[in-house]
Amino acid sequence: MRGGALVLAATPIGDAEDASARLRRLLAQADVVAAEDTRRTRALAARLGVTIGGRVVSHHEHNEADRADDLLEVVAGGGTVLVVSDAGMPTVSDPGFRVVQAAVAAGLAVTVAPGPSAVLTALALSGLPTDRFCYEGFLPRRPGDRARALAALAAERRTIVLFEAPHRVADALDALVVAFGPERPAAVCRELTKTYEEVRRGPLAELAAWAHADEVRGEVVLVVGGAPADGPRDVADLVPEVLARVDSGERLKTVVAEVAEATGVPKRDLYAAALASRTT
Repeated sequence: MRGGALVLAATPIGDAEDASARLRRLLAQADVVAAEDTRRTRALAARLGVTIGGRVVSHHEHNEADRADDLLEVVAGGGTVLVVSDAGMPTVSDPGFRVVQAAVAAGLAVTVAPGPSAVLTALALSGLPTDRFCYEGFLPRRPGDRARALAALAAERRTIVLFEAPHRVADALDALVVAFGPERPAAVCRELTKTYEEVRRGPLAELAAWAHADEVRGEVVLVVGGAPADGPRDVADLVPEVLARVDSGERLKTVVAEVAEATGVPKRDLYAAALASRTT
C-alpha cells in the first residue's frame, strides 16, 4: 500500500477460518495494530499462525478519542495503522468511528479490508426479506427508552436487524411483541459461525415464550420483519404498548402522541382507547 493509510479490517465473528488472507497479511505487516482488546487480537493471530509485526495498542470505547491523534500521526508519517475490533467490522457497534472521522477531516487515506459481518450473516439466515433492511444496533436497556425506540420503528417497512445481550433477549422480545404485535415474523440468531450456531424463526410471541423457557446464551442478533404494507395498525393493538410505557413512568399524553405519530393512527382515538382500558 503506497503512503500511509488507516485500514479497518473485519475479524471473524466465530470461526477463525473466516479470516481473510488480507487480514492475515495486515496483521503481519501493519506498523500499528489498534485493537479493541489486545489479548483477543493476539490470540486470534496465534490461531491464524500469524506473527504480529508492528506495535499493538489498545483502542476501545473509553480511549478512542484520546488515541486518535497518535494513530493518525503514524498514518501522516506514511505508516499503516490497522484497526480491528473483537469480532466483525470496526465502527459497527464497535470502536473506530472517531478515528475514521478524524482521518477524513485530516485528509488522510482510509480503506477497508472487508470480511465477516454478524449483521449480514443473520439477515441471510433469517428467512426474512433482504432487499431492504435497517440496522438499529443495541436496543436501550431501560424499559421506557426501549419502548420509545421500538415505537418509532413500529411502522418501519424494512427488515430490522438488532444486537442484544443474551440476558436481555427475553425482555427485548417481550417489548417487540408489545410494539410490533405478537404475529410479526422474526428470527433469533445466536453463536453465528460457531459450533453451536442456532437460528430460531417464528412469530415474536412464540420466540418470546422460547426465550423465557430456555436460557439464551452466546452472541445474539435479532432480525424482525418489517411492518406489513396494509396501512396503519389498529388502535386496539397499540393500547398494550401505551399502557406498558405509562406503567414505566411516562406521561400518558406524551406516549399517545409519540405512538400515534409513529404508527399513523388518530391520536384522539388512541388516547380514548388507552383511557378506557385503564378504567376497566
